[in-house]
Amino acid sequence: MVSRRSYGSYNDGCASAHALDLVGDRWTLIVVRELLLGPKRFSDLERDIIGIGPAVLTQRLQDLTARGIAERRRLPGPGRADAYELTAWGYQLEAVNTALSAWAVGSPGLPRDADMSPDTLVLAMRAHARPLPGLTHEWRVSLNLSDSRRADAEPVEYLARVAEHGAEVVKSFSPQQVAATVAATTREWKSCVIGGVALEDVPGLHVEGSVDAVHRLIDATSLAGPSLQA
Repeated sequence: MVSRRSYGSYNDGCASAHALDLVGDRWTLIVVRELLLGPKRFSDLERDIIGIGPAVLTQRLQDLTARGIAERRRLPGPGRADAYELTAWGYQLEAVNTALSAWAVGSPGLPRDADMSPDTLVLAMRAHARPLPGLTHEWRVSLNLSDSRRADAEPVEYLARVAEHGAEVVKSFSPQQVAATVAATTREWKSCVIGGVALEDVPGLHVEGSVDAVHRLIDATSLAGPSLQA
């Protein structure tokens, strides 16, 4: 494989140019994106990043590890499988992902009908999260999202918190007391938070508990912005 010359080798001392030397190769930021919510095994990344190919994925992970952006470690538990995780410095790239997402929604060529992995969709929600002034208490919503790109996809569970100051969505690995639980494919949930389709108009999306809590979550994280009065 022929490596390209770095911008620094052209006597370019710009920090942004150096950032592109670190993460500007094709697929690199996509691999980073899929690690922003926590560690994943190689097989998980290969499954979630459709089209990358094992050789390229291996090279990108090696590059990220060599540059101090990611690291390989052993997961706890019975399987004790090896996984890749971002370093503390690597996790700071979520701010870059957020800025790119906020900028790209203005593109007329944005593929709004394309599918997304569960983590990617949740990262989009995090990127566009906003306060809901006047909200008097915190709502908690469990999201169970299945990757609509794969018929055999197991749901991934997330916990969303919505409060007056803003919203956050994180991966959840243990039961939580919530006001509502949403079960949907990524395509169904994306149609609400990105496509602006009303929750009640998405067949196949199931809500157990407070529908109002789910509306608040959509208001706090959708691209369209709030639709309800807090």
